[in-house]
This record gives sequence, C-alpha cells and structure tokens, in this order.
Amino acid sequence: FFFFAGSTHLTIRSTRLHTLSLLLLVAAFASAVDSKMMKAVRVSAFGAPSELKTESIQRPEVGPGEVLVRVVAAGVNPVETYKRAGTYAKHLLPALPFTPGSDGAGVVELVGAGVTGVSAGQRVWLSGSTSGTYAEYCVAKEGDVHPLPPAVSFRAGAGIGTAYRTAYRALFTRVTAKAGHTVLVHGASGGVGLAAVQLARAAGCKVIGTAGSEEGMALVKAQGGEAVNHRTEGYIEEIRKLTPDGKGVDFVLEMAAHVNLNSDLGLLAKGGTVVVVGNRGEVNINPRLLMACEGSIVGVLGPGSPDEAKQVMAGIRGGLESGSLLPIAGPCFPLDDAPESHIEVIEHKLGSRGKIILDVSPEAKQEL
Repeated sequence: FFFFAGSTHLTIRSTRLHTLSLLLLVAAFASAVDSKMMKAVRVSAFGAPSELKTESIQRPEVGPGEVLVRVVAAGVNPVETYKRAGTYAKHLLPALPFTPGSDGAGVVELVGAGVTGVSAGQRVWLSGSTSGTYAEYCVAKEGDVHPLPPAVSFRAGAGIGTAYRTAYRALFTRVTAKAGHTVLVHGASGGVGLAAVQLARAAGCKVIGTAGSEEGMALVKAQGGEAVNHRTEGYIEEIRKLTPDGKGVDFVLEMAAHVNLNSDLGLLAKGGTVVVVGNRGEVNINPRLLMACEGSIVGVLGPGSPDEAKQVMAGIRGGLESGSLLPIAGPCFPLDDAPESHIEVIEHKLGSRGKIILDVSPEAKQEL
C-alpha cells in the first residue's frame, strides 16, 4: 500500500510537471509568435480615408540587400491618398491589401546579407520601402536607407524622402537653378515647398514663397525666403514687384497647377520655366503668355533614373550633414489616426505648415 501511494504521488507530481512544461512551452511559442507581429495601417479596398484600418499583421522578413527598420515616424504624402483611393495610374497601383508609405525614420533592427552601409541600432531615414512605412516595422532596400544626423529628429527625418527628393529634382535636374536666379515657390509652407526654399537659398537663389496664413508666411521667412500671402487680392503683382527690376522670375515651382499655371506664365522672366510639382485637375492657359517670354513648362514625378536618384540623394545627404537643410514637421497624428492625416494632407484644415507626420512610436514625441 505504501509503495502504491508513493507511486501515485510520483505519478501525480510527474503529470503536474508535464502540464507545467506544456504551459511554459505554449507560452514561449505564443510569445515568439507575438514578437513577430506588428501594428500596421492596411488598405484592403480602394476608397475613402476610412479604408485605412489599423491591424495586427506579421512583421515583414528581410532578404539579401534589404534592411528591417523599426519605424518611429512616417511621412504622409498626397500620392498616398491617390493610391488609397485607387485614382493613381492603374499600372502603378499596389496590389490589395497593402500598407501605404514610402517615407519614414527609425532604427535599424536587422540587416540582410550583403548590406554594409548601415548596421543594427543605427538611426536612419527612409526614401522608400517595399513593405510600407505606416507600420511599426518596414523593409527597405539598402539604397533607400540613410543615416539620420544627430541634430535631426525622427519626426523631421520622416519628412525628408519625397519632399526633398521632389524639390531637389525640380530645382537642379529638371532645370538648373543657380546663384543669382529668382525662384518662386507656390505653396512654400508645405513639405515640398519648405524643402524647395531651403535648397534654393542654399544654392544662392533669391526665393519668393507663397503661403495662405501668417504662420505659413513666417515659416517661409524663417528659411530665408520672401513671403507673399496668396489669399490676398493683388498678390501676383506683389510677387512681380519683388523680382529684380520687376522682370519676373526665372523659375516657378508649382504645387497646384490646376489653380495657378496661367498666372505663373505671366510671371516668368525671359526664358523662364514653370516646373509642375503638383496638380489635381485640368487647367486652361493662354499660350501667348508662354510665347511672350519664350518660356517653357516641365513636370517632375518620382525619383528619376537610377543615376539621377543617386545624385539627388547625395545632394540631400550633404545638406543634412552640413546643416543647410533641416526638415520641418507640421501636424502630427497617431498611427491610428491615419485617416485624418489623409484628409489633412489634401484639405489643409490645420494650415499648410510643414510635413504631415504619423507618430508610430512614442519615441517620436520623446525627442521634442
């Protein structure tokens, strides 16, 4: 009887240990699975901003030549609203479902085979992502991952990619802005506009920037430009008076060609050029205005050729390192409020004043 009781006790104890081991194993497995999950904004159907939904999905895997980044802040661009709505060029629309975003800043989590330019734990900014930056983690090609200078916050870093690349191409590859030229930046208080003001001033250009609020005008002036309120009557003539001898501007960077293109043509100096950066509809123009100044109209879209992209990124990185370029974060939204950020980037209810940012991690606020 005594031996039987002891055996029963040992059997029960063994069963308990086995059960505990199983529970620990299940807990460890659940923890491992959970560590590979992340929060991300997903678009499962093209449509309104409400189609941006925050979900828990699997963390992306990193491959050769790729970098896994823990995202702290993500930049919001108008192009992402067009892709979400399904109104972008059909052959360029992402397959559903997808996570939006190409701009961001964060910390390198892991590097794939062959990556030598960045390392784990390094602060970086992104000029592209294969998995989307509206997420806690994203994957990017090594060429789209750049060191973030210590003086640049994560929020500011998230506003570099699209804005500075577009402004740089508009000023220096689509045209050749140089010291002594006069540049008009229409919509100068937004992300691309402020980038253009900084880049043009760093190149020695005289810059005139338009904005629609006193706060926006103050931002333009703080970057070294002369500011004009485009909501006031007679502002076109005010711009002309600010040009050397009233002869007009050499270049116009136009963010809303559907509104301003015809008046832009009347502001061009001899041989001047309008660079169309943004447009949301058709517009009627008077070609005689273009003939009178023997000017031209060009457009800019995307990163350009691979060689041009390298040149652009080298220029931006140099400006960031020297301190001549400093991105300005505007309205910031939590990741869960991505739908509101898409409304704001189009409607500017809070005023156009810097780059619109999504705070993905609490670190985005802690740096302030």
